[in-house]
Amino acid sequence: MNWKNEFNQSVGVPTNCQLPLPRPRGAVLAGRYCVLEPLEVNKHAALLFDSLSIDNRGESWTYLPYGPFEDGEAFQEWARKLISDEDVLLYAILNAKTQRPVGVAGYLRINPAHGLIEIGHLHFSTLLRRTPAATEALYLMIRYVFEEIKYRRCEWKCHWLNEPSRRAALRLGFKFEGVFRQHQVVKGRNRDTAWFSIIDGEWPPIKTNIEKWLNPLNFDLEGKQIISLRELSSSRGE
Repeated sequence: MNWKNEFNQSVGVPTNCQLPLPRPRGAVLAGRYCVLEPLEVNKHAALLFDSLSIDNRGESWTYLPYGPFEDGEAFQEWARKLISDEDVLLYAILNAKTQRPVGVAGYLRINPAHGLIEIGHLHFSTLLRRTPAATEALYLMIRYVFEEIKYRRCEWKCHWLNEPSRRAALRLGFKFEGVFRQHQVVKGRNRDTAWFSIIDGEWPPIKTNIEKWLNPLNFDLEGKQIISLRELSSSRGE
């Protein structure tokens, strides 16, 4: 519908939400395969650093503005500083069975006045990558955004050259919005930033697809997927 104001000018669609919306409260997000707990340095950081160091020569930090860290103390100092940022809510991702921290993720650029939020600070250990828990962790975060605090927009940004991150965003249902050229300088090098988003009206079918993919019946006895998330999305014409 083309909305017009009293001057016959085209204007945006009216919003129904009561702004400002609440900030994320740091709730524990629990799923079948993983649990997300607000990161506490004394509780999570040492084991998390150990997990992130497995089979890692530093390449997983290339596109992030920080890391790799020389030792656990440096990692803990980074975590402590980030946790103190009021615009960041950092989570430790725990394996639901072992309760071992295997990854980190966070909310940032939290904007209650407009109902938008970004998911970032993603770093998954080899214990988490390419597992149902990895997908579920992000599903839980997106679900919280749209169903608990009822934000209008969830963002994903990454270095344009970070192809795995771009693929992950598209796989989860984020839509590519474009590239901010020469957006940042990271570790002395230019960063062009790719922008992706999901908006509230797009979430219900995305949620259905991810939940179907996460269903234990979608995995064989060896834990391999039977139908991919991309195939589920394609079957719905997305």
